[in-house]
Amino acid sequence: MSDTATLEKNPLVSPTSSLSVTETVNGSHRFVIQGYSLAKGMGIGKHIASDNFTVGGYQWAIYFYPDGKNPEDNSTYVSVFIALASEGTDVRALFELTLVDQSGKGKHKVHSHFDRSLESGPYTLKYRGSMWGYKRFFRRAMLETSDYLKDDCLKINCAVGVVVSAIDCSRLHSIQVPESDIGAHFGMLLENMEGSDVVFNVSGEKFNAHKLVLAARSSVFRSEFFDGSEGNNQEITVTDMEPKVFKVMLHFIYRDALIDDELVASSSSCLSSVSDTSMAKLLAAADKYDLGRLRWVCESHLCKDISVNSVANILALADSYHASELKAVCLRFAAENLAAVMRSDGFEYLKENCPSLQSELLKTVAGCEEACSSGGGKSRSVWAQLSEGGDTNGRRVRQRT
Repeated sequence: MSDTATLEKNPLVSPTSSLSVTETVNGSHRFVIQGYSLAKGMGIGKHIASDNFTVGGYQWAIYFYPDGKNPEDNSTYVSVFIALASEGTDVRALFELTLVDQSGKGKHKVHSHFDRSLESGPYTLKYRGSMWGYKRFFRRAMLETSDYLKDDCLKINCAVGVVVSAIDCSRLHSIQVPESDIGAHFGMLLENMEGSDVVFNVSGEKFNAHKLVLAARSSVFRSEFFDGSEGNNQEITVTDMEPKVFKVMLHFIYRDALIDDELVASSSSCLSSVSDTSMAKLLAAADKYDLGRLRWVCESHLCKDISVNSVANILALADSYHASELKAVCLRFAAENLAAVMRSDGFEYLKENCPSLQSELLKTVAGCEEACSSGGGKSRSVWAQLSEGGDTNGRRVRQRT
């Protein structure tokens, strides 16, 4: 029986179809190399690696060779490569490396697979450790007199597009659901003061609010309004907080977002008084009223300010206000950069005022040394230096970018 006859006997049978879509999953990473002049001379074939970053389900890293990768070039060129840093087989991808022009003229040096036709298709990395890049990325003598090097710093942008194929099973039609606007609606309640039933007096400045909203967001407010003595009070005086900090906290309670103003933009540029910064005061407010998400937001902002000179002060701040994530980052950073941290003023404060934190730092140092060294000599010397306040005889500071 012919196929035509079969179809005529089964009129309900309809043809099927499928669609294979091949596209790229894209991601990018910026690698800042601070102290370029100190990196020179480390040796041909030796590199500085960026942190691993994830694109398309794989880990990647940027390798910068200040003395070049090719022995035949005799350090005439710097080399830059993108490496597959996780397990993978025949990973196909597009790459782009950009050396950033720091003069503001926008004359970046770009090597890219994107937006152009590739005769042989995307590049294939066979296994973990495979790399794509350039042995002769830039002539070193020209680099050192160019606008790409500023304040002994280089900036390299990397883009990776991992090639993936899939069968598209999406429907022909879809309905787009708008983003949640509940925060905007609650924010209007705060701005209009409609239905407010409590007033906060903060250093003479008054803020209207709603007990139910505050109680829903904060266990401390819930206890005060429904289990404590503030339940019938129409006005509450706050004496331990600045009005601008209270305003930002109140805005976050209603909108679940920070106000984009000077308070958020402020950072601990004055490292000797990190506890006096607005973000530190907001962290204190989050701790006082048990606002967990606000605490995490503050931790994230303060984490960006961690440096050799500030880490001890930020560590003490994190410990005081139960910022566990920030505290863990500070301990790890201090342990990895112990020599320089011990010479900072903040470390002296830590020794005199926070002995328990010094003990926790000892444990973190021990854990780092156990993970990084199979012998015990180096670990013992670090312990001795920490307890005596001495030096570390050339222990290298890991630069943060």
